[in-house]
Amino acid sequence: MIVRKQWLLERRICDMAYIDIKHLTKDYGNGHGIFDVSLEIEKGENYGFVGINGAGKTTTIRHLMGFLKPDEGSVTINGLDATKSSAEVKRYVSYIPGEINFPGNKTGEEFLKDQIYLSGRGSWERAKELSNLLQLDVTANVRSMSKGMKQKTAIVSAFASNADILIMDEPSTGLDPLMRDIFLELLKQEKEQGKTILMSSNIFQEMEEVSDRVAVIREGKIIDITDMADIRYNENKRYRMEFKSLADFERFLNLGYQLTMVKAEDLQVFVQIHDKNINYLIQDLKDFDLVYFKEIKFSFEDYITEIFKEEV
Repeated sequence: MIVRKQWLLERRICDMAYIDIKHLTKDYGNGHGIFDVSLEIEKGENYGFVGINGAGKTTTIRHLMGFLKPDEGSVTINGLDATKSSAEVKRYVSYIPGEINFPGNKTGEEFLKDQIYLSGRGSWERAKELSNLLQLDVTANVRSMSKGMKQKTAIVSAFASNADILIMDEPSTGLDPLMRDIFLELLKQEKEQGKTILMSSNIFQEMEEVSDRVAVIREGKIIDITDMADIRYNENKRYRMEFKSLADFERFLNLGYQLTMVKAEDLQVFVQIHDKNINYLIQDLKDFDLVYFKEIKFSFEDYITEIFKEEV
């Protein structure tokens, strides 16, 4: 009978996503909170989480860490209930909070060594290597650190722990562009090692470079989930072209292409066209004298701008 129960449990876990959020609701009143949030994050996936401030990103993440108890719904990580088994869940997880306040009055080195000891994972050697990469002064007192230095300390602590899952709430806030590039490279290395990553961020470049999928949350509800491959390799292409003469410019306008913008004063047009029809466009353009013809890459920022066009 015990063997049968264990088999059923293992079967149930295999059927679940590695991180499984189902109909999660936390209602603070007056429209604040999260409502019926459902996400499935597979093992080894790098999952982005995007929304304006106050949309519900941090509330969702705090449920994953077991810091909040849901009004409705459930959160499981590797088959474990994130609320009821939060201590066991933390064996798999490293966490970077959105607001960093270090306890005690220790140096960065003492704090990092304590975290390695308490988690039972990672090594001080890896922490030193990461500190050097991020130019972190581990001799500084954690309470006197700048925001950027505190952020680096949290990143080193999370990455040095060698956890299976990284959950990060806007982890690159406070980093300068060079340090952000290093952070992104470290993130890619973690993914290559098979780590599962959930990261909230409002920096679109980060999402575009490292995410496999991205969920967009607005007013506490998931409004869209997109595969980042569809952004990187969008079949609907956009081109910008400028004509040498007004006659050519006006003649092209009459060909019936989908124009997203026209700048008559510059003799420029912006054309949107599906991949399969590009050859027709190229063929037509042979009869025109162009100053230039350039593809405009569709970016994750374009995607987000379209979703939040009312707010923008």
